[in-house]
Amino acid sequence: MSGSRQPADGEAANGGHTKAPCAGGSGEARSPGQAQRGAGLLRRTVVDTRPLGHPDFRRLWLGQGVSFIGFQLTSVAVPVEVYEITRSSLWVGLLGLASLVPLIIFGLWGGTVADAVDRRKLLLVASLLTWASTLGLLAQSLVGLDSVTVIFGLIVVQSVGFAISSPTRSAIVPRLVPETLVPSANTLNFIVSNFGTVAGPLIAGVVLGHIGYAGAYAIDAALFTAGLYAALRLPKLPPLGDITRPGLRSLIDGLKFIGTRPVLIMSFVVDIIAMVFAMPKALFPQIAAERFGGVDATGWLYSSIALGSLAAGLASGWVGRVRRQGIALVIAIFLWGVAIAAAGLSHHLWLTVLLLAVGGGADLVSAVYRQTILQTYAPDEMRGRMQGVFTVVVAGGPRLADLRAGAMASATGLSLAWVGGGIACSIAVIIALLAVPALRRYTYDPAARAKGLG
Repeated sequence: MSGSRQPADGEAANGGHTKAPCAGGSGEARSPGQAQRGAGLLRRTVVDTRPLGHPDFRRLWLGQGVSFIGFQLTSVAVPVEVYEITRSSLWVGLLGLASLVPLIIFGLWGGTVADAVDRRKLLLVASLLTWASTLGLLAQSLVGLDSVTVIFGLIVVQSVGFAISSPTRSAIVPRLVPETLVPSANTLNFIVSNFGTVAGPLIAGVVLGHIGYAGAYAIDAALFTAGLYAALRLPKLPPLGDITRPGLRSLIDGLKFIGTRPVLIMSFVVDIIAMVFAMPKALFPQIAAERFGGVDATGWLYSSIALGSLAAGLASGWVGRVRRQGIALVIAIFLWGVAIAAAGLSHHLWLTVLLLAVGGGADLVSAVYRQTILQTYAPDEMRGRMQGVFTVVVAGGPRLADLRAGAMASATGLSLAWVGGGIACSIAVIIALLAVPALRRYTYDPAARAKGLG
């Protein structure tokens, strides 16, 4: 997005030229032009923090970051607890299936509601539902039920809350910052989420080893209050444009909108390819137990992808200026698949973590472009429904991946389930790029889109 960067101090006055002669011709002292070039390089490299200048976005961002750390503790504790009870990666994979159905139903329905009601109120209701499920997980752990059925039921409730809150929160972002800052706002959101995904599992490894599952769930419940506070402080966000009644008709209109735009369709397709084929998280408990010595390695495995995403996000100043976002999206997913496949071949924990982190960096870039394409391609009155479909795809894909990986590992072995998925991902996404010219040609241009040319 070339128009997103503001001119450096002095550039406008100098007609855009930043080079100036060194004093005395010695070349030893830095000229004003050299300083400006250095500052410009820094802005082009590090993450763009301008969206944080908008107070409502800043509060939502901070609340999401704090609460997501706790969410990740639960995300690690649940599969580890299920694996301890069942000693089966298939049961861990079935967790994904248990949450997939409510994600599909309530993700799509929640998107239609987000286009018809005050999004602040809807976010609050959905967040309270998610909080209740965490308290339920805490209660079952404290009484020592050791019941897979109860855990699965609470995960279903959690998925309902997530399916409604996630599209609502994403649809809010373009209302809190200018459109030119949407890619940067998305990058910041992914950075804080990935920080939680790094910190949460590492904390979980310590908590599970010393306090147990109840400790992880209790910390999650406590940290979640930050997200509730941020939602409470949001301004009223009534619907804009044409208001449609939530329901099947509204959903069909949204799906028709997607169906007429190949770029939107492919943004979903390539995400499904990346997650279903290559995401190996359901295999982490097994590989930790069989290759890397048990629960201490689990935290590193669960945090590794997000660690790479976090590093990539902090050096993401260039991301918002890429205009050929269709090609960039596919390249990022191709690299994700290659890195995941390589990680599955490693028998050293440090190397596995490093390769998963490389994949996480590529995943961050692809996620920013997918989200930006979706948020800027649709008008505000459609954004809730677009984000509802996005939530189903983005959150449902990893759950299908859990099922695929768990079932395949049980049938063919751990290595083939992991490595084969990464290779299949890289091949499939290149085929998608070659098969759909609209994806290859897609260029992000807010001005052209506003005139109906995008």
